[in-house]
Amino acid sequence: MKIIRPAFTLYLALFSLSGYCQFRKYSNEFLNIGAGARGLSMGGAQVASVSDGTAGYWNPAGLTGVQDNTTINLMHASYFSNIAKYDYGSVAIPVNDNKRTLGFSVLRFAVDDIPNTLFLVQPDGSINYGAVTAFSSADYAFLFSFAQKVVDEENKKISFGANAKVIYRKVGHFATAWGFGVDAGVKMQKDRWSLGLVAKDLTTTFNAWSFNFTEKEKEVLYLTKNDIPVKSTELTAPRVTLGGSYNFKLGKSLSLLTEADFDVTFDGRRNTVISSNPISVDPHLGLEIAIKSVFFVRAGITNFQKALADGDTLNQKKVWIYQPSLGAGFKIKNVSIDYSFSNLANQSNPLYSHIFSLRFDLTRKKEE
Repeated sequence: MKIIRPAFTLYLALFSLSGYCQFRKYSNEFLNIGAGARGLSMGGAQVASVSDGTAGYWNPAGLTGVQDNTTINLMHASYFSNIAKYDYGSVAIPVNDNKRTLGFSVLRFAVDDIPNTLFLVQPDGSINYGAVTAFSSADYAFLFSFAQKVVDEENKKISFGANAKVIYRKVGHFATAWGFGVDAGVKMQKDRWSLGLVAKDLTTTFNAWSFNFTEKEKEVLYLTKNDIPVKSTELTAPRVTLGGSYNFKLGKSLSLLTEADFDVTFDGRRNTVISSNPISVDPHLGLEIAIKSVFFVRAGITNFQKALADGDTLNQKKVWIYQPSLGAGFKIKNVSIDYSFSNLANQSNPLYSHIFSLRFDLTRKKEE
């Protein structure tokens, strides 16, 4: 009998999951994409200035900026020519006279209709396209947030917040994982300055994977000398983001908010601006121009990396590349609509993505 060749699409999707209880540098990386078109258009520079419902993602301490009304945020984005879909939704509820805020967020990143060619080549060597099926690979995260004001003065405000997060990942019927983690953050505001600090995966987030192959699938993997994973656990190391922002008043109806954030990771050398072992630092820069607090124009830069130059046929010359983004938004009464235009590739070979998000402030009925 001729040995059947395995589905490389399926096996590559599962290969990275077959390790045993170890830190993975890019574990749960879908949690680092971002939330809300405002934050994405500002290059992810949000930890100090965020004050809406998306703070549950960026810095839970910023949820105390949600005042009086329950806020709902929704976002949808398509990446890589509509191959991958990313959705986000959150609700933030102020309680106890705006001294505390409760929040809940859900994120989903998925690639659908992945071809499973495991049985494309039959035992006799013939090709059977009818044996090709499709499956989805989807990652989910559920964030339960709490924020509390510590100092609430006219020119000085300090708050802290925390997330308990549950992660669920699924690769067709072949593999599933559950994970748990904790985030914590602090935000300080004095006059026009804001400082923020958030520690994600503070307790080391883990994913426990389990695998479920049919006997026929195990036979194919065995005959092609591929390992058959049974169980594994991957660990996500903590990361710290710190940032500062300043709001310039340019006139009665015009202001300019600038922010710089720095992601500090502790899982080894990464391709970042500051790259060392075990600490690496990745900056985020963003700005927002507000006109009468109704219309907004935003820009940002993030994801600085060294890469081979496109025109270098010898693959020896490296240049700095980065991910720029632009955006706009406007607010009408209790509804805000935001848009982000982001380049996911490099400057000379762009790969653009359009991102939209909505925000609703649910006005409470006044007590008689």
